[in-house]
Amino acid sequence: MQVIRKASIFTFLLRKMKTVVGMVVSNKMQKSVVVAVDRLFHHKLYNRYVKRTSKFMAHDENDHCNIGDRVRLEPSRPLSKRKNWIVAEIVTKARIYQPPSPSASAAAPLDTNS
Repeated sequence: MQVIRKASIFTFLLRKMKTVVGMVVSNKMQKSVVVAVDRLFHHKLYNRYVKRTSKFMAHDENDHCNIGDRVRLEPSRPLSKRKNWIVAEIVTKARIYQPPSPSASAAAPLDTNS
């Protein structure tokens, strides 16, 4: 009878998992983000490419990720029930809209004499 250790199962799964690139869709948790990863596959019956989205929870140690950031995830040991990925790097930061400051609008007075 062969005894299988948990450590050997985890190392096997880590070798099987590949790094993925996705978009951050939620960062409301502490040190965790939810990343949506898109993949394309060929549908044999319809002879078309179909897009599927998977959501992964990932560990973000320093809370640098914001919604809309494109990140690269690497597999890791299980950190919690659903968290098996670590944010390796932020590929591109999201451009965040910043409304004009109130001091800029005060500099141009409105004409109310009409």
